[in-house]
Amino acid sequence: MKILECQNLTKTYGKIPALQDINLSIESGRIVGLLGPNGSGKTTLIKLANALLTPSQGKILVCNTLPGKQTHAMVSYLPERSAIPKWMTTTQILDFYEDFYTDFQRDTAEKMLKHLQIPSKQRLKQMSKGTQEKVQLIMVMSRLAKLYLLDEPIGGVDPATRDYILSTIIGNYNPEASVIISTHLIADVEKILDDVIFINQGHVVLQTTVDTIREEKEMSVDAYFREVFRC
Repeated sequence: MKILECQNLTKTYGKIPALQDINLSIESGRIVGLLGPNGSGKTTLIKLANALLTPSQGKILVCNTLPGKQTHAMVSYLPERSAIPKWMTTTQILDFYEDFYTDFQRDTAEKMLKHLQIPSKQRLKQMSKGTQEKVQLIMVMSRLAKLYLLDEPIGGVDPATRDYILSTIIGNYNPEASVIISTHLIADVEKILDDVIFINQGHVVLQTTVDTIREEKEMSVDAYFREVFRC
């Protein structure tokens, strides 16, 4: 089943193109790295899939449906910057997600929060940046969504915590769903990726499997990315 599909997708801001004539599809059960330099169009693509932007031309589909009210129940989105009010305590955030999303698995979230020793009465604004990111990721990954959109999910956490966060992504998503991870920390995430999409200046320059890169190029995804986008 196609979880995400782009058909001649173009998005411009005024006269400036952010995405140009994108054609791609992502099947169910895949963890996909969306990789590219700053300003390449990664966040624009994620926002289009989450119905935060509308295409200038072409089409984007989530489970064969145009992004909108219907797909909000299918998509679990972690933005690069938090949308959770900073005055909320951990418990209030749990309550909010439970009220707002029918597919939210509160028990799963509580187990992960306990494992990370995050106090239930602590407010988000009292937490370190890394702890805030952990809380947000736990909430996003505790939904039984069809598509998980993660924009820089490990950007603000220390290396010692990254393995736990990556194992959380693997262990807590619906196996019939797909995960798209936009990140610059390729070496850290490539061990969990099935596929990669390289994007540059609004164009998809490569969509392939991680195994293909390793077998045909005889190098890691991180090394190949550096070669493709060498300045």
